[in-house]
Amino acid sequence: MRTPRVLTVSAIFLLHSHSAAAEEVTLAAPVLEWSVYILLIFAALVAIGIAVFMKGKNGTYDTLGSLLDDQKSIVHSVDPEVSVTECVRLMNKFRIGSLLVMADDRLLGIFTERDAITRVLGEGLDPVSTRVSRVMTKNPVWVTPSTTLEEAMGIVTNKRIRHLPVVEDGRVLGVVSSGDLTHRQVTA
Repeated sequence: MRTPRVLTVSAIFLLHSHSAAAEEVTLAAPVLEWSVYILLIFAALVAIGIAVFMKGKNGTYDTLGSLLDDQKSIVHSVDPEVSVTECVRLMNKFRIGSLLVMADDRLLGIFTERDAITRVLGEGLDPVSTRVSRVMTKNPVWVTPSTTLEEAMGIVTNKRIRHLPVVEDGRVLGVVSSGDLTHRQVTA
């Protein structure tokens, strides 16, 4: 006897809930339509708020131009005829990991700690007599001041480089290192 009673109660409940749902849909259609519009407007406002908050807080939308402004960047460069020994001395003096190789304010290449190890020491060259133009990285990857920090991080990661010259209209404005980029993102 219990089984029919349970089925009867379940059947009555299903019939009642089905008819109530049908009434709700017909009665709530205008309210439902307005609710969707209100929800879309709310979602848009939240998205805009998050974008503004993120831009100000973590710096992912900051550009390299703003990073250079904060650093008061000094361009450390050498002439292509300078010896590797002199380049290493300058890098040690300024506690930097690279020097731009320039002639007449034109970027020719970049000489890095990695170049000193792989192209000079690794090849058994004499650093005193080897000119930096022989072992520099020619035509280095460079970016503009409008490049975002996020884009720059992607470049240094994908190209496996540590130093990015920032160039505008053929003029070198500075060099941003992978450490500079990481520091900016962590502290922002």
